[in-house]
Amino acid sequence: MNEEQAALALHETLKPSMGAAMGRVHRLWRAAINQAVGDLGITEARWSVMLHLVKVGEGCTQQVLADELAIEMPSLTRTLNQLQEQGLIERRRDPSDRRVHALWFTPAGHQRVADMRVHVEQVRKKIYAGLSDAQLDAFAEVLLGMEANVRALLASEQEGGA
Repeated sequence: MNEEQAALALHETLKPSMGAAMGRVHRLWRAAINQAVGDLGITEARWSVMLHLVKVGEGCTQQVLADELAIEMPSLTRTLNQLQEQGLIERRRDPSDRRVHALWFTPAGHQRVADMRVHVEQVRKKIYAGLSDAQLDAFAEVLLGMEANVRALLASEQEGGA
C-alpha cells in the first residue's frame, strides 16, 4: 500500500465501492433469512412483504406498503394475491374510500409471521455477533442519513427533470 492509499479513509478504499459492499451485505442477509425460513415454505418476496406489513402496521394501504418496500404496485399486487390465496392476508375496503384496500393478516398469517420472526431473530443475532450496541446504533444512524440523502437527491433530480 502506498502513502496515498494509506491516507485514504477505509470507505474510500473499499472495492469496488461502499455501495457495492452494502448491496453484498443486503443480498447475503436476505440469503441467510431465506435459508432460515426455508422450512416454512415461504418465498423471499412473500416473507419480505409480510415482515414489512408488520413494520408498517395492519390496516395500511397497498400503496403505503409498496412505498415502504420501494417496489412498483404490480409486483406488490402479485405477491399480495399469492398471500391472499394462501390464506395469510386479506384485503378490506377502506370505509372512508372504497377504492382503497387496507391489508390485514388472517389468524394463519399472524401465526406464520410469529414463526418467521423466531428464525429472523436468530439470523439477526448471528449477523450482529461481535458488534456492540453502540456500533450498531452508529451504523443505523449512518444508514438513515445516507437513505435521507439519496431520497433527497432523487427528489431533486426528479423535480429538475420534470
